[in-house]
Amino acid sequence: MTGNGSGHGPESAARPESDRGAQRGPGELMADVLAGVSRLVQGELALARAEAAERLDALRQSAVQAALAVVLGITAINVLAGAAVAGVIALGLSPIWAMLLVGGILLLLALGFAQHAARLLSDAGSKPKLSVTSVRRDVETLQTMVRRDEPQ
Repeated sequence: MTGNGSGHGPESAARPESDRGAQRGPGELMADVLAGVSRLVQGELALARAEAAERLDALRQSAVQAALAVVLGITAINVLAGAAVAGVIALGLSPIWAMLLVGGILLLLALGFAQHAARLLSDAGSKPKLSVTSVRRDVETLQTMVRRDEPQ
């Protein structure tokens, strides 16, 4: 009675996995597709969260750079004021040259930090566009697939 084709016995146990998938109904296949889509969307959301965290870190770094620029700018103003008094005594330089030299160097440093902070802000603003574009593309692909699979 082993070869009667009833689906019981060693023949059904040896059947490959792909043959069993052919016996599945449309509902089970659609459930698999929806589960796959769900995993895809969850992955895209995780990616978007990671990119948002990265953007927040870049914003934090740019705030630190901006604070350094402010501190150095204020220091430059103080040094310029103090250089007017100390410049008369220092190595025979006139007060104007001492103020211009020290104040100019600090001002260049402050401008460098400010420019770096602006670049960090610009980079942080452009990063989330990649994940938003990717999610939109996935949704459009899913909509196209669903339209093709709908019975006419």
